[in-house]
Amino acid sequence: MNFLRHIFGKQARTAPATAVPREAFNTVTFDDERITRILADGKSEVVTWADLETITIVTTDQGPFVDDVFWVLAGSVSGCVLPSEAQGMKELLPRLQALPGFDNKAVISAMSSAQNAKFVCWSRGGGL
Repeated sequence: MNFLRHIFGKQARTAPATAVPREAFNTVTFDDERITRILADGKSEVVTWADLETITIVTTDQGPFVDDVFWVLAGSVSGCVLPSEAQGMKELLPRLQALPGFDNKAVISAMSSAQNAKFVCWSRGGGL
């Protein structure tokens, strides 16, 4: 650690043993009626499958040490923004991919992006 002090001029900080993983602050659940994001403060964002109109992935240039990929599920009267590292996203992805006309190439492009960008993966009616 002395070499870090020499380089940075002070002792390097480490995360406390009680640090909570960033994905624990967001939980995604879904059923046959809705998709819900539950935030750390207990608030929630909800979009119903019936209302869902578009799925867009928004990427930022802030990674890799912070989540830089967000799924925007937008409806006409409801919606939610899902961080890609939220608990439950791994389970939700196959359900999203099963939507007719879902564009997996857009997902691949988004996951390869290190820039501020938007990728439309699905829209009701298939008008990508």
